[in-house]
Amino acid sequence: MLKGLNPLLTPDLLHALASAGHGDVIALVDANFPAARVARRLVLLPGNDAPAVLDAILSVLPVDDFEPEPVTVMQVVDEPDAIPDPVKEFTQVLAWYELDAPVSLERHAFYAAAAEAFVVVQTGERRFYGNILLTKGVIAPE
Repeated sequence: MLKGLNPLLTPDLLHALASAGHGDVIALVDANFPAARVARRLVLLPGNDAPAVLDAILSVLPVDDFEPEPVTVMQVVDEPDAIPDPVKEFTQVLAWYELDAPVSLERHAFYAAAAEAFVVVQTGERRFYGNILLTKGVIAPE
């Protein structure tokens, strides 16, 4: 354990987040997501819900403020305007970090985007649609 860090930030996750560069995408996905099939790099966080992992990640990760849509979620199949409970909770976490609500991508477009992600972080989230993509930003010099 390290002082001042969320305990969900495992060594593997911290390494992946620190290794990612500006514009790289971090895919945070639920337990049903085909992560092993699509991931270039895979970090497993079983037993943890996705909003809690999102909070941990955002405690150390800058989100891109150059891109118009740096945070995206998966649309509900056949109900593109539906907002599932995990997405509602993601939106609350994002607001805590003064980030805009996510935009949504059609399911297969989300899978394709996750397959291009720098890292896929698979949580133990069992609720459907507990998936979110984050585009890494920069930390400006002081």
